[in-house]
Amino acid sequence: MVKGPLNGVKVIEYCSFVAGPNCTKYFSDVGAEVIKIETPEGDEARRRGPFLGDDPNPELSGLFLYNNTNKLGVTLNLESPSGRDIFKKLIADADILVEDQAPGAMQRMGLDYEALKQVNPGLIMASITPFGQDGPYRDYKAYYLNTFHASGAGYLLPAGSPNADREPVKGGGYLGEYDIGACAAFGILGAYYWRRYAGGTGQHIDISKQEAEMTIERQNLIRYYEYGKSVTRVKANLVRDTHDTMLRCRDGGYIKVVLNPGKMWDGVCKALGNPDWTKQEIFSDSNLRVENFDQLNASLCEEALKYDTEDLFLRIQAEGTACAPVCSAEQVFRSPQLKARDFFVEIDHPRAGKHLYPGLPYKVKNAPPQGNAGAPLLGQHNEEVYGGRLGYSEQELARLKETGVI
Repeated sequence: MVKGPLNGVKVIEYCSFVAGPNCTKYFSDVGAEVIKIETPEGDEARRRGPFLGDDPNPELSGLFLYNNTNKLGVTLNLESPSGRDIFKKLIADADILVEDQAPGAMQRMGLDYEALKQVNPGLIMASITPFGQDGPYRDYKAYYLNTFHASGAGYLLPAGSPNADREPVKGGGYLGEYDIGACAAFGILGAYYWRRYAGGTGQHIDISKQEAEMTIERQNLIRYYEYGKSVTRVKANLVRDTHDTMLRCRDGGYIKVVLNPGKMWDGVCKALGNPDWTKQEIFSDSNLRVENFDQLNASLCEEALKYDTEDLFLRIQAEGTACAPVCSAEQVFRSPQLKARDFFVEIDHPRAGKHLYPGLPYKVKNAPPQGNAGAPLLGQHNEEVYGGRLGYSEQELARLKETGVI
């Protein structure tokens, strides 16, 4: 287990796919003990790629390997009475439970918060569902694509479409699921702090995937409330109170450049050598630049073709204007900035071997986490957890396996 600032915190995870496992990864990677409970068939993510070496082995899913580092892994069938009894024993000394079952599923098994707080009054239970525990959508079935678009996020993509005939798309990969995992982790940490340091109690946290993803687009909701106008992916309907643009460079790369406020625009002009067209009256203040944005953008795009991506990026940054290259995976991996900060860490896995993983997006200077471990094999820690901690004998474990409980 990782040595880090959350050593001593005990978390039970009963989740699958991305959002829930990513939430508990925030805990396990900084020292909390996370026991990941999978059904005997395994987490759904084990069946999703990309797979190491294109081998569709459930132990080699890159998605699963990333989201489940530094966890203990056990299997358990909560549909069986024996499985539910074991689950309650695990809950008895846990600080946190994170689950992502459909609303009512835990109650049907007698494992809802009201039942579990009888076992552990201080338990913080977080339930992650598509639309929350109440409301008219409570029992609607939903996959990642549904919740992403229900939040309004997909309606804005791809940004800058020429017209509404271009259908909306979702964010790349499982972007929304990771947003949800981060929101859930923050809420849980707040509840844990309140219980431990502010005289609070255990509680049930109701996390709606739709609402968590909506927080990422909250600025556009406010714009509708204030102006009565929905921001869309269509250029003509964008609410233009600020401006940035994408510039294609000579070598085929792209740079995203911020153009407002005025000091950003001034920096761009200086970086380009103050060409004559930038001095035209129609570009002389921010309001005029907004009114004549299409002409301004066309001139910028023409200017950018004189430079390679790295050169233009460094020129603009040197003038104090916010800009960034649009990096490929290779460029990110080879970034000198990430190398200088030791962002990628090597983690060993019993089946996948040693590989570099994205590390923590922050540095804990006084108590840096140490000792990463790979994601667990399916049921890897059954004997350690059920035998060593709960006291089940080898014969009992064998019987539990034969009857499909573990």
